Amino acid sequence: MREKNKGFTLIEIIIVVIIMSMIATLIVPRLFKKVEKSKKQITKTQIVMVENAIKMFKLDTGRYPTSDEGLEALMKQPENSNNWDGPYLEKGIPKDPWGRDYLYVYPGKNYTFELYSQGADGQPGGEGENADIFNYTVGNE
Repeated sequence: MREKNKGFTLIEIIIVVIIMSMIATLIVPRLFKKVEKSKKQITKTQIVMVENAIKMFKLDTGRYPTSDEGLEALMKQPENSNNWDGPYLEKGIPKDPWGRDYLYVYPGKNYTFELYSQGADGQPGGEGENADIFNYTVGNE
């Protein structure tokens, strides 16, 4: 007796690929939304961490870092800063999830200081994943 050929036919393989493609079209968009949402959450968490370091700097020195000193003042003592007790960030100044530096302005327009990321597009303003994320919007979503 002959043994039956125990392989898959081309039609069976094509059907499996079509089914997997249909499943992927349903799942992949949801995954991308989760990735962008997690990047926003990471940004907000990092902003809170850096904001706390800025507040510790103020507690020690009696002032906030100037815009010119920027966030580097948290890592390296600026000139004329008495009682500086840094560095204030153990692992250095983080980059936002899109690989760019956080922006810092003191005094801020809407808050004592502004610490923010310009979102996915790296441009001011924007909506959705391109929206700017500020320290004073943390927790407001």
